[in-house]
Amino acid sequence: MRVATHAYTDSIVNQFGNLAAKQYAYQSQVSTGLRVQSASDDPAAMRNTLDYVADKAQQTQYGTNISTLQTRANSIYNVIQSLQTISSRAGEIATSAGSATANSSDLSGYAEEVNSLVQQTVTAANTKDPSTGQYLFSGTASTAVPYTVAKDANGNITGVTYNGNSSVNQVAIGAGTTTAVDVPGANTGTGGTRGLITDTQSGADLINHLISLRDHLKAGDTTSITGTDAINLQKDENNVSYQVAHNGVVQSSLTAAATFATNSEQSLNKMASDQSSANLVDVLVQLNSAQTAYQAALQSGSKILSLSILNYIQ
Repeated sequence: MRVATHAYTDSIVNQFGNLAAKQYAYQSQVSTGLRVQSASDDPAAMRNTLDYVADKAQQTQYGTNISTLQTRANSIYNVIQSLQTISSRAGEIATSAGSATANSSDLSGYAEEVNSLVQQTVTAANTKDPSTGQYLFSGTASTAVPYTVAKDANGNITGVTYNGNSSVNQVAIGAGTTTAVDVPGANTGTGGTRGLITDTQSGADLINHLISLRDHLKAGDTTSITGTDAINLQKDENNVSYQVAHNGVVQSSLTAAATFATNSEQSLNKMASDQSSANLVDVLVQLNSAQTAYQAALQSGSKILSLSILNYIQ
């Protein structure tokens, strides 16, 4: 059976097109370094790559969350440290004031110092997060100033009102894992996160206990100082020590979570790269083979077309 001349031509043109497409594909892999650039290149590899990229983005978000929490936890720690110094000093004053050697002049001087400690404590409790401008110790009501004060005619603080709540935000730091770094200024309930200044569970009430100590020092009431104030201030000091330890545990867990998130991100990045990246050595060999085949096809095609034309002329 005689085959029409145009059938040879169509076949050769199709072969040229296929070989040219292969060259283009290999050249694209060499220039981009990617073996898979669209779903049609390798549907399974593309699906895996997209899954890895999505998981990597999630790990990146966890890392961002952790970094933000670490900054906030460090800010909280600095405040707790200052409160630890205040509560420790108040305890020392209560002990010294209750001794038999303390005189009225000593008590008056101590009263002035404790009055300053009251103001320092309120200032510390009303600290803002430097990165967000929100209050650190208002619970989830972070736009409300934690403590407002009442003062006497001399400008001395006589009482405080807590304007926040005892709730804290839980933030995702890993798949199915959340944590909270915040500490409410006060928790007058029987459960939940312990309050930094006022906490029913531990009996802490630092500001009011300092006010009580100051007033008893002014009145020269050493019996109340040793029998009540010293005991209450010890509760405050214990609560602050708990907060220091708790903050340390939280920061350690954040460090571990940050390491895990970074390692996971790097691992997922490598898996995505392994799925989609081209092996340049193999691709260059394939490209050279495709170019050789293309050149051979051009030469053989030229001869076939020449013979076909001669046959047609004859």
